[in-house]
Amino acid sequence: GKKIEEGPKFVKSGDAAIVKMVPTKPMCVEAFTDYPPLGRFAVRDMRQTVAVGVIKSVEKSDKAGKVTKAAQKAAKK
Repeated sequence: GKKIEEGPKFVKSGDAAIVKMVPTKPMCVEAFTDYPPLGRFAVRDMRQTVAVGVIKSVEKSDKAGKVTKAAQKAAKK
């Protein structure tokens, strides 16, 4: 649990790290403590899982997303 290095260039197999990830597209995630089913992630590269972890916090965007037709229909009911 101790901090060994600030801002390493890479993390080896078996190491643990706290990282900030910014998605390129909107994602439906939550902090693991708030909602565990949406609080885990896996990073895959070339069909291999290269990292797994839990989400400690989420910085939500101010932008409103698209509303689907199904959501519009449900709101009318």
